[in-house]
Amino acid sequence: MQKMAELLGLGDECREGTPEAPALAGSCLADNRLNLDVYPDGCRWFLQLFERRRGEVVQVEFLRLSSNDHLLGTTLGILPHLKHLKSLVLKGGHARDEFGSCQHGSLTSLPPDIGNLRCLTHLDLSFNSLSTLPSCILHLPSLCVLLVSHNSLVALPKNFGSLSKLTFFSAMKNQLKDLPQSIGELAVLQNLDLSENALEFLPEEVGNLHNCTELDLSGNRLSSIPDSLANLKSLRRLHLHSNLLVTVPASLASLPNLSRLDLQNNCLRAVPPEIQTSPFVHLRGNPLGETEPSPQADESSAGELRRIFLASGEDSFTVTSEGCKVVLACGIRFYFPPGAASDPLQIYFRTLAPDPQCVKLRHHDVLLSRVLELQPHGVKFQQKVQIWMPYASPQTLHQREVVVRTFSGQNWSDLSTRVKQKRKSKKHMAHCSVLHFSWFLVVSRLVQNECKVPTEGTLLFSSVDPNIKVTFPPGVTEETRNVKLQVLPISAEEIEEITADAGCRASPLLCLSQDSLVDFLRPVRIQLPLPPGVTGLNLDQSRLHLLHGDLEGKTWDDITSQVVLEFTHLYAVFEVTHFSWYWLWYTTKTYIGGIAKKVYERLRMYQVNFIALQRKKDPEQVLLQCVPKHKVDPVLKKLQDRYQGPEPSDMVEMFEGEQFFAAFERGISIDMDRPDCVDGRLSFIFYSHLKNMKEIYVTSPVDRKGQAVKGQVSFYRGAVPDSIPEDASRRRKGPDSLWLATLPIKLPRLKPRWGENRGPPNGFSFPPLNLGNAETGYLTQTNLLSIARRVGADWQTIGLNLGLTYQQIERIGYNNREDLDKQILDMLFSWAQQNSEDPDCVSKLITAMKESGRQDIADEVETIIELGQQKYRESIRRVGLEQESSTEDSAIAMM
Repeated sequence: MQKMAELLGLGDECREGTPEAPALAGSCLADNRLNLDVYPDGCRWFLQLFERRRGEVVQVEFLRLSSNDHLLGTTLGILPHLKHLKSLVLKGGHARDEFGSCQHGSLTSLPPDIGNLRCLTHLDLSFNSLSTLPSCILHLPSLCVLLVSHNSLVALPKNFGSLSKLTFFSAMKNQLKDLPQSIGELAVLQNLDLSENALEFLPEEVGNLHNCTELDLSGNRLSSIPDSLANLKSLRRLHLHSNLLVTVPASLASLPNLSRLDLQNNCLRAVPPEIQTSPFVHLRGNPLGETEPSPQADESSAGELRRIFLASGEDSFTVTSEGCKVVLACGIRFYFPPGAASDPLQIYFRTLAPDPQCVKLRHHDVLLSRVLELQPHGVKFQQKVQIWMPYASPQTLHQREVVVRTFSGQNWSDLSTRVKQKRKSKKHMAHCSVLHFSWFLVVSRLVQNECKVPTEGTLLFSSVDPNIKVTFPPGVTEETRNVKLQVLPISAEEIEEITADAGCRASPLLCLSQDSLVDFLRPVRIQLPLPPGVTGLNLDQSRLHLLHGDLEGKTWDDITSQVVLEFTHLYAVFEVTHFSWYWLWYTTKTYIGGIAKKVYERLRMYQVNFIALQRKKDPEQVLLQCVPKHKVDPVLKKLQDRYQGPEPSDMVEMFEGEQFFAAFERGISIDMDRPDCVDGRLSFIFYSHLKNMKEIYVTSPVDRKGQAVKGQVSFYRGAVPDSIPEDASRRRKGPDSLWLATLPIKLPRLKPRWGENRGPPNGFSFPPLNLGNAETGYLTQTNLLSIARRVGADWQTIGLNLGLTYQQIERIGYNNREDLDKQILDMLFSWAQQNSEDPDCVSKLITAMKESGRQDIADEVETIIELGQQKYRESIRRVGLEQESSTEDSAIAMM
């Protein structure tokens, strides 16, 4: 113990006590649980607790530690003393590298004495560095749940079947090449996940897993599966997608409880009729009906790349040295040429809503897509990988160009991009090639012309307006520089509308930039066209002003007197030594800089309207959207069959990337714990070409049994982008400056129905439920009752996607005929009771809702889970700091 104290730095000052240590000790030990993985130095806390309060620590039944902790090795030696331990979590992934990827933990083995923990039923070693399964695990007599996903296992022990009580085993995302025959001895195993490994064949003994209800073998290298799988009479879901299957046994179709057989993205050219006609079989991405290439076929046809189609619930795929073509459910496509990856590489992907704190748009940029994240970040390919990203149509954006923008870990840069429009779907696609993976998005920017300026000088034209040119004389620089030119055309009508002055005219707005901080050695000559209607013949030089703006457009200085202006019949020519914005104005106004700031600000704003509509079949579901004014009529026409509501709001102006809020008022409320809810208001970010839309379920504290509720939703400004001019922000101050619009919302008088009672309808009584686990979050009976209210006539489709059999669905329909509410409840709670022990049941519920076309319910479930996780983390942190409320808070954290 003295050595441990020295290791931890527990000198005299620690024995005197710090405020954190006693508080943590007094709170985290409540209810025989220790959740220290939320602390960056959780192992240190554990060692301190063990030294000071050993008698209580050895009674702990549930322990969570981070394997990214540098004191993990010392901590492992103490774990065998915890004889009462029932659940042990030693996961990695709590730290991230410079690219934001989760780092695997340092765990490579376990002390042999871990095998003496006779009460241990749950062991999670995911996201670590295990190459072999520690032998001590096989001596755990009570082990029921074992998770070793995201490791480097190449094989399982031959006597793996000795874990006779194992009901759940996950080894996904490892490097397993085969399975031991003893795996068939796991008589009570219910869920087996071996996805994304390197399995090439399965032993016949897999068919002995008679209690297995879900088997996931996707993402392997299986070319066939044993006929013995037909013995798995309890099997409900069998995942075999993304393999190399060329045949499947017809007997799979006769499995009595099977509700999903996923055979997508294989090499099946023919399947037995029994399988092809089964409604629960998924065959997309197979070369069905195609003939086998003959041995004399040419190399190009024989070497055709494998194609992979991914469903909406999938988030990864494997790339080998042979290359492949990949199509995501959202329309994003990839081409990995042969040799791009030397070894098998697992690619992870997700699309994210753009966050203005991370996605920094430049002036006059328009965002056209969500953010695509590809992992592993920073991985270097041997050949360029091609990416096609769909984006919103930029039909209203003229004299601009579309580019893919990527993040290097420090800054965003634009890639060389080609665009095209699909003939059939009319979708717009942006195509680029990369050697690395990180974050990608599609933007529309001002057309950018660029060139390299050598010592000899050069000439740069604008492709938007060839009358704009920049001449670099010889000797202008000592080293070659890269120069960029952008032009923003402005019509005379726009200038007149903004300034309310028919006499004001302005040239196109010119932006020049370079990759050097040093001014040019010699003046650079710039030619700009004179403002519309002005020529060298009628030019009044006293009215002509040359303005210089900083790169942020916040200040505009009149530099007419500082340069020598030369005029031709159509152009003005002047010389400068540094680059920024340049603008020619023709007006009688004196303070032209202030007018230019106002015009520049308005050129970056969009005129929008707000709409608030309610579903005709369910008025409690409200759709809120911020729509550019030219899109309002088409949007309303598209929604009119399903929604109704007031006329759109009056027109307001907003910046690209500006935050705004929606607040429900006058007797209407929403779930304040939603992640996108700030101080009781829903947060939005305005992007002119993306859907600024949310569907929200609203309630009312008013008793609606006797009367309807006439409320409203008001929209308020939030944070404006950092680059907004100071004058614009200043004008938005004041008592009513944040208010944008208000629209009425009416909740009708309630009709008596089961959903308004606190309990289920007559004849239904369900035991308390807690679906999920502390890590993924819980769903309670109350949550399921709330979800059931939203299901409606889709209950049969949802039930099938949840894994219920056709026989079960038919029986539920018959037993509760003529009562839709009872059918929904019976289906949902039947599934819940069957899956109450499955730690992944909540994620399966979300996936089933998405597959059934009920994204709204999936979002609701995700919101409930995210809220539970947030409260859990906050409770854990709070109990670690507040000694007086330790017992109460610990109880809350574990609810």
